Amino acid sequence: MPASAPIRRAVVALVLACALLVGATGCGDDSGGDPASTASPTASTEAQKFAKTRFVANASLAAGATYQWIVKPYRDGKFAKGAEGRTFALVKAGLAGAFAYNRLKAAVANAQGDELLSKAVAPLVVGIESLKNFGAKLRDGEVSAADVGSFESVIKDVKEAGQSAGAEVTDKVPPLSQLTQ
Repeated sequence: MPASAPIRRAVVALVLACALLVGATGCGDDSGGDPASTASPTASTEAQKFAKTRFVANASLAAGATYQWIVKPYRDGKFAKGAEGRTFALVKAGLAGAFAYNRLKAAVANAQGDELLSKAVAPLVVGIESLKNFGAKLRDGEVSAADVGSFESVIKDVKEAGQSAGAEVTDKVPPLSQLTQ
């Protein structure tokens, strides 16, 4: 019996190798042409199909980053002059602001793939663009309640627009390491 175990292992390995080989050769393109020239007609359909999903993912990350690293520290007084850990809080808030701005821009681009969602998000483009200078204010340490309030307001408006189009946005806090990418 002990000699049959290595034989069984060898047979199983051979069967798996053959299955992988057959599967890999079955996936090839028999046309011999350039794969880019044979684009699938469903590519644009799939992009449209996942527009709401991508919108929700991007807007949720923006909302989570805004709350976790901008709104919450501001309310806790971490941005005040002389506050302990102020510099680190401002750096994280600056990264979060840039990240949230980037994700909101991506969410608006995703919304263009869905007719109802694009109509709901269209009026928010100006508000999102107004967030562009938030990082400079953080860098100078000149963040006011109005600045944080405008960020909160834009996030709230994006959430409401998504909900009105059937794409509910919830806060999803990205890891701090993701803010720097």
